[in-house]
Amino acid sequence: MSTFTRSSTSTSTGSTNDGKNGTMNGTIDGTLNATTTEAGRRPRLSGMTWLVWRQHRAAFWTTLAATALAVAWIVYQRGQLVDFLDGYGYPGKSLDEAGATFTLYGDAFSFVSIGLQAMPILLGVFLGAPLIAGDLENGTAKLVAAQSGSRTRWLATKLALAGLVVVVSTGALSAVFGWWWNPVKSESLVMDWTSGEAFNTTGPVPVALTLFSVFGGVAIGVVLRRTLTAMVVTFGFTVALQLVWGYFLLSLGNVVTVATNKGVTDESAFPSLPRAAYEIDQSYVTGSGDLVGWSICSDSGSEAARQVCLAKEDVVGWSVQYLPLSQMNAMQWFGASILFALTAGVVAFLFLWGRKRLV
Repeated sequence: MSTFTRSSTSTSTGSTNDGKNGTMNGTIDGTLNATTTEAGRRPRLSGMTWLVWRQHRAAFWTTLAATALAVAWIVYQRGQLVDFLDGYGYPGKSLDEAGATFTLYGDAFSFVSIGLQAMPILLGVFLGAPLIAGDLENGTAKLVAAQSGSRTRWLATKLALAGLVVVVSTGALSAVFGWWWNPVKSESLVMDWTSGEAFNTTGPVPVALTLFSVFGGVAIGVVLRRTLTAMVVTFGFTVALQLVWGYFLLSLGNVVTVATNKGVTDESAFPSLPRAAYEIDQSYVTGSGDLVGWSICSDSGSEAARQVCLAKEDVVGWSVQYLPLSQMNAMQWFGASILFALTAGVVAFLFLWGRKRLV
């Protein structure tokens, strides 16, 4: 009787424990499965992408964080500008009459523009040049080459992530800066649209300039294989790029010529140009259609002598060459397409020549 009781108790206890274990195992397994499923649903970097992002996360996150702060500040400044213009009565009233009242807003444009123009140089030096040169210098490239992943994939991942960060940051800054400038775009006293402070900071140009600067820095680093040396040379390269780009900037447009035949001395004789048009050159037009320099009669001692000189040269009017503001967008895309093509050439160089020397 007692034996049966003990056996029953033991069996009962065992059944109870089995039930508890089954419940616990089911709960744990269910929780783990749910957690695993939830984690699997979240987008996470893995493999080569995770490795490259982790390796350069400081530079990537710094660039993105600085972009976010700059975007927020520009959005705030745009609100301040619109409030001022509404209160001032623009465009009914000319900003020429605003005087020092508008100086604060003009200075804000100049300040941000300087930073945006420096962005290709900074990212080229501090992101592009060390991107692969650092791995070549400290031996990381040899370690990567010994792994299962190919060097081509490693190089492609490096360029893709760096390019993505550059496009996102410069694209966002270009969009908000252009949005901020748009209400006063036709006002030369704010920013001349043909100058670098406006042309190189809006539209596709800052994206194209920065991409070319960064990938150019990567190529320099692959060739030189020393981080500090590559950074110094990349700085010179990016500065030279800005100077050359500024020199050829105006040649991206189609020059418009307008001529008159109303003489050159009357107030209405000079041709009327569109608002914010950039004047390239002006000269006199003769009766035969030839062009002569506007200073041809500047040495005349008096107005009467000047009139005699003009009549002798058969000057009948003015000829003016200019670029209208309406061409700005087309000029930017044309210039950006050239820079994108050059960038593609640099990328091809990195894959065809550089990947063979990544060890």
